[in-house]
Amino acid sequence: MTDGESDTGCTLCELPVENSGVSADGNDFCCVGCRDVYDVLGDIEDIDAEDVRATRADDTDEYERPAGYETTYLEVDGMYCTTCEAFIESVATAEDGVSRVDSSYVTETVRIDHDADAVSIEEIKETISGLGYSAYDRDDAFSRRQADNWEMARVAVGVMMGMMVMLQYVVIIYPTYFGAWFYDERTMEFFEATLASDLATPFYLGIGALTTIILAVTGKPILQGAYVGIKTRSPNMDLLVAIAAVSAWAYSTLSIAVSGPHIYYDVTVAIIVIVTIGGYYESTLKDEALERLSDLTNVQVNSARRLVDGDHEDVQIDELAPGDRVVVRAGERVPIDGKVVDGEAAVDEAVVTGESLPVTKAAGNRVIGGSMVEDGAVTIRVGEDATSTLDRITELVWDLQSSSHGIQKLADKLATIFVPLVLVLAVVVTVVYLASGAGIAAALLVGLTVLIVSCPCALGLATPLAVAAGIRDALEQSIVVFDDSVFERLRDADTVVFDKTGTLTTGEMTVVETDCEPDLIEQAAVLEAHSAHPIGTAIAELASSDAEPDGQTGVVADGGTLEATADIEAESKTGKDNTDVADADSRLEAFESYRNGVYGVVDGDEVLVGHPDLFADYGWAVPDGLEADVRKRRETGRVPVAVGRNGMASGVIVVGDELREGWEETISAIDDAGADVVVLTGDDERATDRLSEQDAIGQVFAGVPPEGKAETIDRLSSQGLTVMVGDGTNDAPALAAADLGIALGGGTAMAADAADVALVDDNLESVETVFDLARATDRRVKGNIGWAFCYNGIAIPLAITGLLNPLFAALAMAASSTLVVTNSSRSLLEG
Repeated sequence: MTDGESDTGCTLCELPVENSGVSADGNDFCCVGCRDVYDVLGDIEDIDAEDVRATRADDTDEYERPAGYETTYLEVDGMYCTTCEAFIESVATAEDGVSRVDSSYVTETVRIDHDADAVSIEEIKETISGLGYSAYDRDDAFSRRQADNWEMARVAVGVMMGMMVMLQYVVIIYPTYFGAWFYDERTMEFFEATLASDLATPFYLGIGALTTIILAVTGKPILQGAYVGIKTRSPNMDLLVAIAAVSAWAYSTLSIAVSGPHIYYDVTVAIIVIVTIGGYYESTLKDEALERLSDLTNVQVNSARRLVDGDHEDVQIDELAPGDRVVVRAGERVPIDGKVVDGEAAVDEAVVTGESLPVTKAAGNRVIGGSMVEDGAVTIRVGEDATSTLDRITELVWDLQSSSHGIQKLADKLATIFVPLVLVLAVVVTVVYLASGAGIAAALLVGLTVLIVSCPCALGLATPLAVAAGIRDALEQSIVVFDDSVFERLRDADTVVFDKTGTLTTGEMTVVETDCEPDLIEQAAVLEAHSAHPIGTAIAELASSDAEPDGQTGVVADGGTLEATADIEAESKTGKDNTDVADADSRLEAFESYRNGVYGVVDGDEVLVGHPDLFADYGWAVPDGLEADVRKRRETGRVPVAVGRNGMASGVIVVGDELREGWEETISAIDDAGADVVVLTGDDERATDRLSEQDAIGQVFAGVPPEGKAETIDRLSSQGLTVMVGDGTNDAPALAAADLGIALGGGTAMAADAADVALVDDNLESVETVFDLARATDRRVKGNIGWAFCYNGIAIPLAITGLLNPLFAALAMAASSTLVVTNSSRSLLEG
């Protein structure tokens, strides 16, 4: 290690240390924030940083994509559980030319590293689709609509044909079995004679044909899930449902073949249709939830303006090479990491770093791909790696999301025990009845009854309907739930981590305090109305004038603190004609912009707004008390701006990113619920002083980069279940790394993609509501499952003793399901 640089990078996040000069106990760090996190959490558990980026938590071998291989992402419909993930991975990885496959049923996405020359992506899609899933490109809108339409068609087939089957049972078969007061004697005799004649066989075959279609079409996902469960030796709910449905269908079909007295196709229809409708209702609500996110911002950049022989051309990002020069203008995002070679601009890096104030970028300064040029224009030389920090964050988000399989639902956990138990019980009961002298038909009927009565229709509905109720009630509160396992994971949160900028704060610069004469404030606002800088914009909002200048000239903040520069020029650094701006407002006679403030003539008075050093450069007097006041206010993390007129500084305007209303109540409520509260931010430590003073906040980590945030969450998670609340792209890795991520709706699409929950109304108080809903949903799920097992506890012994035939078993199953549906329909927030 030489010149302050580390060969291994930052001890916490592995970012380049460069010449940071930050070290402690022999460890080097990229920033003070990473050092502070490591000081507090680093000794809890020695966690290898590569483990976070590994594609599976139990994969200890470092993976590197083979040379010449490319990575492709596919969207896959039909993944319903963790066994689907493992099944797809095992089959797709067996293909020649495929080095690695990672799948996530939570995001319905599969990532594939493959040799395009050995195996095309079309062949891989065919392989996955051949397993019963639907694989297509993520941007294939037609395939997405086709998959949605097919799902709706399956439900429609089940409902319509199910009604046709059940009509025959209600009108003819049930009255024949039990009698019916609404039929006269002649009608009953006709039905009984018909079912006893040769016409019964074609009648039953017609019902059997309709039931077969329902089983094969509507029940396809259930049968597929059962097959995957068998293939991976992981019994799940689908297997239990499929066994009961197929058993009733097989018994009925065999009964027709041997002219048996009873058929139970109604049981098959009821099982398949009820479970399918329950799942469809849940997925419909989830789709509705996703539609509520259309207003979130997508900040990824796909193209760039490359300089070629003095002219420029628009090219795709992947066409850029190291050394290329790219022009970025005001209002545009920096497409790729690099260094500024020409021009100067105020760059907002909040979406990547979380820093709330723009930073000055001039020749020689490094710029981050994904950041926004607020004012001015710069020419950037593409760096050696020719990548975007934003794209690296995107990759990190995927790695974190797929670092472990999706959580196994409680019902599926129970199924791993319940399925084998029911199968063994049915076989044993059948054998015992045969051994006791009962006929084959009677013994099989008792075994079938055990399987039917054990069919977890109520158990199958318990989770999806309770989750659907949670999603429904969340939507009513403008809360979008992406992952239905949220309601199982959130009940025992140990630590809740909040981002600061844009989460606990509004994310917008506003004037929070003024200490100067009203008419001077007005003049300063008129002057700042001609600045594109966020601080100037905030001050300009104080103006009573509605005039809008034609020209725009920016003030450039150095490091986001309006620090002075040695080189103050008479002309604006932006290269714009500042004198043209004066014509836009009759009150403004002159205007000049500098890095650390603005100067102008308003209403005949010379007005200066900015850092005290700018006043010194102009030779204006700054009282000692005012200068000390500016320093004191800056220590609070806010931005104090000196304001003066005609040669004398006489007041201060304080600008800051203010904390949201109700933030203290939200923090306190979470603390009172027993969770530790941590604040994690990329902002300077001075901006977090007020938060550090809050008793409910246990720890504040400031100045932490995105990669460091993910590592911090990883360490906190080693102590217990950790929830991350954030809004920006810089929060996305941390949101994905957390056991549960909550994104505010005013943030970015990447943050929402990495999160499990999004607060569409951008209301911080909704965080507490999320916790209330999760706990209520968890109680509802357990209540439903408890009722389902109570039903099984009563019905199974009756079936074993032969006191319950399949028909009554089906009716009992329907009654149990009805109770679950009724219980789930109640609002969770009503208690």
